[in-house]
Amino acid sequence: MIRTAVLALTATLAWGGAALANPSTTDPAKVPAGAYVLDKRHASLTVKIVHMGFSHYTLRLDGLDGSFTYDPANWQQTKLTFTVDPKSVDTNDPAFNKQIAGYLDADKFPAITFVSTALAGGEDGKGTVTGDLSLHGVTKPVTLDVTFDGAGHGITPLGTRLGFSGSARIKRSDFGVSSVILNQFTSDDVEVIFEVEFEKK
Repeated sequence: MIRTAVLALTATLAWGGAALANPSTTDPAKVPAGAYVLDKRHASLTVKIVHMGFSHYTLRLDGLDGSFTYDPANWQQTKLTFTVDPKSVDTNDPAFNKQIAGYLDADKFPAITFVSTALAGGEDGKGTVTGDLSLHGVTKPVTLDVTFDGAGHGITPLGTRLGFSGSARIKRSDFGVSSVILNQFTSDDVEVIFEVEFEKK
């Protein structure tokens, strides 16, 4: 009897803890002000590119970092900085990873950066983030389609965690990534997909 009660209490706390960890709002105006940094353990950036018409080949970039300072009274003016290491390509094939990093001239251009210039969105949590993307030595404006998945404490009662999902489409030729081999076997259009979480400092 005691054992059953203990198990029931444990299950209740476990499920209750999971519920408390869920986002509590998707309203940007209700997000606490402060500095936020990327939780690198819960961040992913994948890239899809058509390979010879046979597939939307997918690769991942693991070397991610990012931050922003947030003011709920003026959230549209938030300045986000995001950095990607082009040598962090992961295709599950080390030799191919190096080959793709070579296409990006990663030794010469060791960082891909995105710096936001404008935010727009509605009450449904969906919006856009426009900014300057610097890739392969070229900087051009790019607009990301973003969904604010919500804010909450996460598993830290006194912490604040934010989640975002989004995507963008770019042309690699716009950034000078246009080697003969790439032009023969892959599309010019590149789809970028991201899932990221930020924690309040």
